[in-house]
Amino acid sequence: MDASLANLHALLTKALGPLAPQAPIAVALSGGADSVALALIAAEHCTATKRPLYFFHVHHGLMAEADAWVAHLQQFSQELKISLQVRHVQVDLAAGLGIEGAARDARYLALTQLCDAHGVVALLLAHHRQDQAETVLLRLLRGTGVSGLAAMRVDVLRGGMRLLRPWLEVERAELLAVAQAYEQRTGWAAVQDPSNTDPKYARGALRSALAPVLNTYWPAWCQTLVRHAKQAGEANEVLAEVAALDLAALDVKPEDQSFSLLAWRSLSAARQALVVRHWLQEQGVAMPGERRLADLLRQLRQLHALGHDRELLWQHGAVAVRCQQGRVVLSSG
Repeated sequence: MDASLANLHALLTKALGPLAPQAPIAVALSGGADSVALALIAAEHCTATKRPLYFFHVHHGLMAEADAWVAHLQQFSQELKISLQVRHVQVDLAAGLGIEGAARDARYLALTQLCDAHGVVALLLAHHRQDQAETVLLRLLRGTGVSGLAAMRVDVLRGGMRLLRPWLEVERAELLAVAQAYEQRTGWAAVQDPSNTDPKYARGALRSALAPVLNTYWPAWCQTLVRHAKQAGEANEVLAEVAALDLAALDVKPEDQSFSLLAWRSLSAARQALVVRHWLQEQGVAMPGERRLADLLRQLRQLHALGHDRELLWQHGAVAVRCQQGRVVLSSG
């Protein structure tokens, strides 16, 4: 086994280390070279360790080739003797998320349902260094904060599903080599998704138009952005600790998680914003955009200036932030 292949195995083994030895896992298998490489390595690992393994594939119905990809992946899975589970989804193009965002949400929901249905404790994703760098760059262009710059993590919970990305710091070329070696041995080739380089999609535009320029003038841009993601992740952990300490000092009531407006007003403006974000996140609320959050902060600050018994109502989707008798509380509707 060459050094690159040994490293891929070692990183996968490390990522799976915290899991119970016989707990079932799954690979999110799109059929592209990256996920095929992960499927191959995971199949070897699970065969050797006798860990149950599934391949999960989401059929979005957005590409004419989608049905053919399923048949192609069934052949691949049968060759490896791994169960392939396929979930068809309807992508809500009217949700206001754009086609990429809507497809991503539908995909993760389907994968969560598959994990629940098969008792899978962790889902493996084949994201690599280039994916991470692209994510950082796209989030920068969209105006993300420190939390967004941390980009993807090796081990994270999303909607109750544990996601493992063992190869975030691995070059894509190493994954391509694994998929190509399998093709040379068997004749079975990974699928080519045309949307990956289609400029009508944000990531496709980055890959087809921007990445070639970056590769020419800043050849180390991927490594640099991945390093920034790591540093942002560390900074975000520190900020989370500060926010938790600040929130704990705001006379939080366990029964409704409300906090004292007067105590909150004693914080600096930056820490006021930080603790409100943390408070919302702790209660499972989708993070509002900067403009919406600024509106909430403005109302809270003005509210105290007018007298903290004056009632506030800030609606955010299915939840609302209210202020009653000097306490800020989250309620439904």
